[in-house]
Amino acid sequence: MEPIYPDIATLLLELEAELRALDLWDAEPPSLAALASTEPFCVDTLTLPQWLQFVFLPRMSQMVETEMPLPQACGIAPMAEEFFRGSELSVEILTRKLREIDERLARG
Repeated sequence: MEPIYPDIATLLLELEAELRALDLWDAEPPSLAALASTEPFCVDTLTLPQWLQFVFLPRMSQMVETEMPLPQACGIAPMAEEFFRGSELSVEILTRKLREIDERLARG
C-alpha cells in the first residue's frame, strides 16, 4: 500500500467523526434520485454534509480500500467554507479536515 492510502484513510475517518460530532450525520440515506444528480457535489439534491456522507466518503473509501488511483485535486474545503458561511456551527475542524484531504491529494 502506498503511503497516501493510509493517510487518506485516516483523514476520511476523522472527517466522519467530525460530521458526527457536529450532528451532521444522517441516519437515513437520501433517495436514489437525489444520489443520481449530475451536478457537482449534488448541489441540486443534497446538502454538502449529505454529499460528504453518502457520496464522497463511500467513493473515497472504496478507492482507498482497492488502491485505485485517487484524484489529484478535490477542492472541497472552499465549497465547505462557502456552504457554512454564516452558520452558527463550529466547523473549523471540519473545514480543516477537508483542507488536509485536498492538500494530501494534491501532493500525491
